[in-house]
This record gives sequence, C-alpha cells and structure tokens, in this order.
Amino acid sequence: MPVNQGEILLPIARSAISETLGHSYEAAQDATWLQEEAACFVTLMQTGELRGCIGTLEAHRSLLEDVKNNAYAAAFRDTRFSPLTSEELDITEIEISLLSAMQPLEFLNERDALAQLQPGTDGVVFEFGHYRSTFLPQVWEQLPDTSDFIAHLKNKAGLATDFWSDDVRLSRYTVSKCKERDLVAPAENQVI
Repeated sequence: MPVNQGEILLPIARSAISETLGHSYEAAQDATWLQEEAACFVTLMQTGELRGCIGTLEAHRSLLEDVKNNAYAAAFRDTRFSPLTSEELDITEIEISLLSAMQPLEFLNERDALAQLQPGTDGVVFEFGHYRSTFLPQVWEQLPDTSDFIAHLKNKAGLATDFWSDDVRLSRYTVSKCKERDLVAPAENQVI
C-alpha cells in the first residue's frame, strides 16, 4: 500500500477507536478513493502481541466505512479479548490490510492444496459447510510450515487439525498493508 494511503487510513482507524473512548483524534476523510468499495482487516497489537483483529473478506461497502467499522470491531467486539480501554489506547498499534479479490483454489486433495500455497504471500480462507476461517498472510510469520498453517486454520474454524474432506474449499488473496510504526514522521528541521 502506498505510504500516503496509510497516512490517511491509519488515522481514520485510530479516530474511530479514540472517539468511542471519549478522545478526539483528527483524521482526514475526504479523499475520493475512500468511497470506493474495498475489503480490509484492522489488526491491533500491543508489545508485539495480538490485541484484536476484525475484517471483511469481500468488498461490500466503502473503504472509509470498512476501516471505521473494522477498527471499532477490532477494539471492542473481538470476542477473544475484553474491550479496549482508554488506558490501553497509547500502547496499541494499528495495522490495516487491504485485501485483493478472492481466488478459489482447485486441488485434488490436501497435499495438492498445500503445494499450491505461497507462504508469506497468500492469505487463505478455509471453508467446509458452515465452518469458515481465514488467516492473513502475516500469520505465515508465526506458522511458516504449510501443514501447520492449514492445521491451525482448520482449528480456528472449529474442526480437528487433521480434518479433511473432498468438500473443503480454499481461496487465497493477497494484502497491501500499512502499520503505524512504518509511518515516518517528517523531520522537523530538515534542510532540503
């Protein structure tokens, strides 16, 4: 994601969270591209640990609304965590991942599916009946082995790690991401 996009999206996410906690945070929301439909995930981290992550797999509303809604949900509705508090706001880092369109995978069996995955690049959606889960490409950093990655994805969906069926569906996507820590503040007395 271009840095200037991140410079606009990250403050929008922080503003959505801050305002809910009774703090004001300025964020420009008038860029025309914010009105285009897009899907994103908003991830919250504290000292390198996950603190919330909620997103949308397929575009169905404007990017502006998607970022705001997912930021709010990651902070206050991720059932794995208690709602974010005002005291945590300053130690919480925000990351936004914009998703590409889904690409269904065609495979003969689990081994064939695993062979097609691109560690570090692919986000993966696992589906079987009403079971569904996804991992962003960033999860490869913790689970670099394709077998472990898929086993954890099955577990996240509520299935056994060794589960497999001919009715399993897998899709992949890529992300363009930005993190608050990657935004460089302009140097104040910089000579040009």
